[in-house]
Amino acid sequence: MNASVKLLETVLPATVALKAEIPEAHPSAQILGTERLGSGVLVDPDGLVLTVNYVVLGATSLEVSLLDDSTVEGTVVAQDFATGLAVVQIPSSGLPALPLGSATQLGTGQEIFIVAAAGENQRRANNGTVTAVEPFDAYWEYSLDRAVVTTAMNPGLGGGALLDLLGRVVGIVSLDLSEVGRFTLAIPVDHFTEHRDELLRHGRRTTRPERAWIGFYCYTFRDHVVIAGVLPGGPGEQGGLKAGDVVLSVGGQRITDRRELYHNVWTHRPGEPIDFRVFRNNEVKHITVSSGNAEVFFA
Repeated sequence: MNASVKLLETVLPATVALKAEIPEAHPSAQILGTERLGSGVLVDPDGLVLTVNYVVLGATSLEVSLLDDSTVEGTVVAQDFATGLAVVQIPSSGLPALPLGSATQLGTGQEIFIVAAAGENQRRANNGTVTAVEPFDAYWEYSLDRAVVTTAMNPGLGGGALLDLLGRVVGIVSLDLSEVGRFTLAIPVDHFTEHRDELLRHGRRTTRPERAWIGFYCYTFRDHVVIAGVLPGGPGEQGGLKAGDVVLSVGGQRITDRRELYHNVWTHRPGEPIDFRVFRNNEVKHITVSSGNAEVFFA
């Protein structure tokens, strides 16, 4: 770890460990489980903690462990489903907070480091460089125009801080990519800083137009998008989409990759019918799905 001892001493007290309890009946429980562990970082002396939404989604109980092994109760005060960030409020009590930087200032080869919570309330750090700041999409209905990809392996639980060498938070670690030279993906902290007032006032991004949601998992294979699965009870399952379907077009628009599929779906508003043309069992089928709203479904 190349970050100086002094820098780590400054950063570590602002990191927390999260333990979330989720009811079995919550729609996310079947995907992510009923007990989730994660990392977080204090970004405001009033007790605001940034983390990833998948850790706290549906939580009815949220225990936050500080570096001195004391615990406090946390409350989810904002969730950004589109970017995957969440904001947790804890009692402030003069706790330290880290300054916020910007992922827009990151360049390829720039040194960064990650600090994350691990088992038994430990903290672990790892360093590396920025591989890219580029678009990213995932197998669930998720896409970012800018995501930070690094060579640093995530040393702990998701939701940890990605920091520059001045100790500024530039991202929140979301996924382990496990690719050579592309080990970790972080969500730019700019999604919080640019919309902070809106998120804290409403608990969500209200100025972003609502977008349709299907509730399926997809992958791209040879210029085709294949549905790997559908969420039980989601709009896709109810509309008749099935695992193995190859999506040929949406709303009459030919589909050749996953990002294209998502953005086509997102041109619709929740509740609008969306026409899918799929290839299944050696024949082409036309399926109309009454789209939903992920924020409502997972509320």
